[in-house]
Amino acid sequence: MDERTRYRTVTVLGQEIFYREAGDPEAPILLLLHGYPTSSHMFRDLIPRLATRYRLVAPDHLGFGHSATPSVDDFDYTFANLAEITAAFTERLGLSRFAMYVQDYGAPIGWRLATAHPERVTAIVTQNGNAYLDGLDEDFWAPIQAYGTDPSPDTEAAVRQALTLDAIRWQYTHGVPDESLVSPDTWRHDFALLQRPGNAEIQLRLFRDYITNIDLYPAFQEYFRASRVPLLAAWGAHDEIFRPGGATAFQRDLPDAEIHLLPAGHFALESHGAQIARLVDDFLGRVLPR
Repeated sequence: MDERTRYRTVTVLGQEIFYREAGDPEAPILLLLHGYPTSSHMFRDLIPRLATRYRLVAPDHLGFGHSATPSVDDFDYTFANLAEITAAFTERLGLSRFAMYVQDYGAPIGWRLATAHPERVTAIVTQNGNAYLDGLDEDFWAPIQAYGTDPSPDTEAAVRQALTLDAIRWQYTHGVPDESLVSPDTWRHDFALLQRPGNAEIQLRLFRDYITNIDLYPAFQEYFRASRVPLLAAWGAHDEIFRPGGATAFQRDLPDAEIHLLPAGHFALESHGAQIARLVDDFLGRVLPR
């Protein structure tokens, strides 16, 4: 079996979407949806760890990584539209049934896919991918909610701080007991891509739209209750963006959800990648039809 990762681009709804892919085309599919401010790059080590048993497909969202970055004048950057492109991407690749691994932004994109087509989603792995108010840190999210409610120069100035190198580094290192486990290549890679002309405006549009995800939490939770989808939460317990209450809350609607709180931060794969890979492999091995 060829387990090497391949790097491909496909046109979806007129936009070029880059993705990483590995594993047997006939194996169960795991769709990997990344968060802010990164890309499919965050899955670079997880993919080879799982490629012997699964087909891994990891797209870069529009405006991120190596995918196209149309200007805010040429594309309406909302989470609903990113979900529409992701759904079309899965259809373009013929991914009719798949498990999802979601993190940060990848979660509301994935939840939208699942609520629209629950029959397509076989299982969910959420790694600091939130769907409950329990997970929202009030201090962290207050500026983003203020910007979404009342966009203005004052509210924008507060959220622009999230685009700085120090803020991106904080996302990777905060809450990690041993910061030497986190490569500085991560935040510098993300920061460099954010510096491309027009990309700050893309990210600001998504910051402004984020409150639409919170408004949909009740609908997402209804999907969990109705579908009873198998769910694993492998969560960085020291994350101050999405607190561990966001992980344990899944059990309100999915009593059989498996919750693992790891001594890690927001990007738990960077410090606990091998452990998360084992948890995912064990979980999918038990819940996916083969």
